[in-house]
Amino acid sequence: MRYCLGYIYVASGVNAEQTRGARLSISERVEKNMTLRSFVGAFAMLGLAVLSAVADQGGAITKMSRNDSTLYLYAPGAKPPVEMYDETLAAACLQGIINRDAPRLYVAPSTNARPQYWLEILSRDGNWLAKRDRETVADLDALVALAGARVKGLVIWDPAVPATVNVATTIAGVRDAIALSPELAAERQAKWGLPVLDDLRGRFTGAESGSKKNDAYRWAIREYLAKGLCSSHLACLFEDAAACRAEGNIGYVNTRDWAVKNRAFVFDLSPWGDEIPKDDPAQPLGTDLATYKMIFAEIQRQAAGKHMTEMTGFFAFWKYSNIPGHASKHEPVPTEWESVYLISPYNGYQNTISSDCYNQSFHSQAPFKNLKQARPKVATTVENKAYVCILMADYDSATPLYEFLPKHWDDPGRGKLPLAWGINPNLIETYPDIITYLYNTATVNDHFTADASAAGYFNPNRIAAKSLPLMVRHNKRFFRATDMTMAPMVLDWDQPTAAVKDAFAKFSPDGYATIVMDMHETGGVTPKPHVWKGMPVTELINNTCNFVNPKQTSDAMFGAIKDRGAEVPGFYFFRIVWTPPSAIQESVTVFRTEHPDVPVEVVDPYTFFALFKQRYR
Repeated sequence: MRYCLGYIYVASGVNAEQTRGARLSISERVEKNMTLRSFVGAFAMLGLAVLSAVADQGGAITKMSRNDSTLYLYAPGAKPPVEMYDETLAAACLQGIINRDAPRLYVAPSTNARPQYWLEILSRDGNWLAKRDRETVADLDALVALAGARVKGLVIWDPAVPATVNVATTIAGVRDAIALSPELAAERQAKWGLPVLDDLRGRFTGAESGSKKNDAYRWAIREYLAKGLCSSHLACLFEDAAACRAEGNIGYVNTRDWAVKNRAFVFDLSPWGDEIPKDDPAQPLGTDLATYKMIFAEIQRQAAGKHMTEMTGFFAFWKYSNIPGHASKHEPVPTEWESVYLISPYNGYQNTISSDCYNQSFHSQAPFKNLKQARPKVATTVENKAYVCILMADYDSATPLYEFLPKHWDDPGRGKLPLAWGINPNLIETYPDIITYLYNTATVNDHFTADASAAGYFNPNRIAAKSLPLMVRHNKRFFRATDMTMAPMVLDWDQPTAAVKDAFAKFSPDGYATIVMDMHETGGVTPKPHVWKGMPVTELINNTCNFVNPKQTSDAMFGAIKDRGAEVPGFYFFRIVWTPPSAIQESVTVFRTEHPDVPVEVVDPYTFFALFKQRYR
């Protein structure tokens, strides 16, 4: 079975955690599999009629007031694939509308345990949901009644042009509407008494671009994005219905509450201009890429230099990269890198994997105060040791933070070894309560740094010189809010320019580490260790990115140290992806047992970079 979550296809042999973890280890193939896996309402009598209809169905009929503090819970169950897809889409649109100006509706499906996990934690004494009264919402009809006059109508998408599910979502956000399949519209429109605001069926023929898919997006650009009706802060790269609807895969359907709440432009396109995507084989070469650029050029024009733009979501493997069943010339990791390469000049940054991230429209409105993390007492004398710092990497996007991190954070080995946890600070816009929880439960050995690449994943060298002050302002804001002072996983195609280092020194003065991958073969190189205007600059060592077992990780660490001359004092910052702390501890134990001649000391990131400055200043 193919899991259409935008970043993982189990049938292909691509492991989500390892694919993401090996974003730079292109030669490695993944060895093990993991399943990550608007109501017209202006007329009171019509509203009463709808409420009466819902009551007849036995659903919850509470009509929500603007100041209602009740926490409404919706718990959908498993259903046949197409029905699951269609109803999840409708519910997500309703949630985005209901939660637009206050956190009211929380979705906790029976098919996914993580929403309930976070609900329980955030409802404990002292947390923000502890004293909220709760009421259950039974079904879609009850959700419509709950939304009341907030919902203005329906938008019907065209299954013959799967991209229209994204266009319909964009319209739903702008016009406070519910995006519906033709089947669900036929079933529910009369019951709900909602007008059809737009019907996309049969509208897009390919006459404009040679591609029905691209005609749909280009129409939406003109009618919504270019008219200033969509957000210039957020764009959503969400997989369309081409494959997922038939399989009932809702990874990038349940997330649409976030798109609707923010009135974001939603799309699904290839970043490659030299290959025709699998889902649209008749399109002229380069059509997807041209439309992609149109979207970001217009978003950049709308932003007008006032802020950077987040792109949340991930490309669809089966359409745009080489996996079994699609013989593309582009592997998944380069496709990820190409996406970031493409959006960076438009002042875009990516929140890469965000599938199955429930309740973003809810969590995002949690009360938030600037965070503070403990600072260790830093040693000042450099000894003849191999200083090692370990980045618990790749929690730089919503899914790893929301879904993967809990099992590693709850590991009993956490706190026994100093670790740097890579959590991008821009995620406080999505899950401020979850990040606050992590800070509140950190031990003295848990330290937080940015991940790829700072406050969002972008290529600094691809930011235009005139936009670097904007990039600094963006990062300063998030680094200050999360008490971060270092960026140890900057991903780029070449070593940082002097202008980029000057920029980072303003918000990441305690340390800068980078992984350079020159996938366009233009001469990119890794920087030599040095101190730039007080900021340590070095490489992030990627040999250890994929944890298999403690012995393998120990061998990878030893090999990296040996390849770099085994200097003492030496400084080695290692990246290890989505691995429990106890496994890291075991790896260090194996290393010390097998290599007693290497005086390795694992230190926290503050100590690491402070001693690094002593050594290289």
